[in-house]
Amino acid sequence: MESYNSLLTKQQSFFRKEKTKNIAFRLEALQKLRSAIKTNEKVLMEALRADLNKSEFDAYTSEIGFVLEELRFTIKQLRSWARPKKVKTPVTHIGSRSYIYSEPYGVALIIAPWNYPFQLAIAPLIGAIAAGNCAVIKPSELTPKTSELLGKLIHDLFPEEYISVVQGGVETSQALLNEKFDYIFFTGSVPVGKVIMEAAAKNLTPLTLELGGKSPCIVHKDANLKLAAKRIAWGKFTNAGQTCIAPDYLYVHQSIKDQFLQQFKEATIALYGKQPLKNSDFTKIVSDRHFRRLCSFLDNGKIYMGGGVNQDKLTIEPTVLTNITWEDPIMMDEIFGPILPVLEFNVLSEVLVGIHRHPKPLALYIFTENEAVQQEVLHSVSFGGGCVNDTVYHFVSPYLPFGGVGNSGIGAYHGKGNFETFSHQKSVLKQTTLFDIPFRYPNVKNGLKKIKLFMK
Repeated sequence: MESYNSLLTKQQSFFRKEKTKNIAFRLEALQKLRSAIKTNEKVLMEALRADLNKSEFDAYTSEIGFVLEELRFTIKQLRSWARPKKVKTPVTHIGSRSYIYSEPYGVALIIAPWNYPFQLAIAPLIGAIAAGNCAVIKPSELTPKTSELLGKLIHDLFPEEYISVVQGGVETSQALLNEKFDYIFFTGSVPVGKVIMEAAAKNLTPLTLELGGKSPCIVHKDANLKLAAKRIAWGKFTNAGQTCIAPDYLYVHQSIKDQFLQQFKEATIALYGKQPLKNSDFTKIVSDRHFRRLCSFLDNGKIYMGGGVNQDKLTIEPTVLTNITWEDPIMMDEIFGPILPVLEFNVLSEVLVGIHRHPKPLALYIFTENEAVQQEVLHSVSFGGGCVNDTVYHFVSPYLPFGGVGNSGIGAYHGKGNFETFSHQKSVLKQTTLFDIPFRYPNVKNGLKKIKLFMK
């Protein structure tokens, strides 16, 4: 197995030169990255088309544009985020001042997935740079064109002792995990997340895990059905469902189920056409293995719409399955494809019981006009993040930290959360030398009595 010890040693040496701690250096790096992405917009779109058949619209909105906005926001806010924060000091510490310093960890390892191969590699890199770290990025081997372009872009921009891209498969990831990085940021599946955490534990390396799980979407009887259908179809079928926060399954109130499904069918046709397999812009499934796994679910329950596949192009129609129960194979793990199973309910408690029987989801979506129902769901269910009367849209706000809970992940990023993820919060007390508080010392007369009065 290849060793990356020399690369890590180079980056550690560069980090110790203190250059990355300079705010002007960080801002220059972020500006260079932003300019390079704008310059390479066309070739990035071509790479994403080659790997996943993403349309220019999808490539820009979900990958390139998202990253440019994250860069713009970070560049604008970085000086204020990085400034030492003065905090309150208790009366027991009279004469002193208290500060929190944000300092970089050192060398960060970023392991990126294939579903948004550019965005999910660069977004955490923005946080790593902003916080003052060096970084090694391991992109996905399942999206070779984008990974290759990412490697070239970073190589042309930065010296490898500062930021480097390492290409390869599972063995490469394992070799990197054998090294002692200062921080690990991983986006991917729950099973691989467990492997990453086990490797990090050997060196007590702090980490962020952006995982997934089965994210529920609830449509209550008083929802705006037409708008709900449109927003759920968009959130589910964007990137052919290969989105960690896509609605994984639908809970629909029995009284409006037929009406809603009709609206959903119409919304899907409006978005992708009557023959989505002939839509040249419909995203493909990333690999033959994932394609076959998804096809195995098509005999679960009853096909309400869709169900068509094209094995040569690795495409699957936007599909809805009804007559589904929790015992069906499709309900065992995250789907990660354009297939939406539908469960029905009469009372909200049925939904909450169903969700609570399974690991905490990365996202949750509730469609209802009833404030009490909204609050009951938000209060009762633990999940990473989500929306009321929308899907997926919370992900793109730089003011909302994004991350999971329990099985769906550890830690969060985006916006200020990205900077904080890659920063250690160092607490510092600056004490006066003009006087000393005597009764903190054990040799003071009636010291215990005085300290009890002071610390009551």
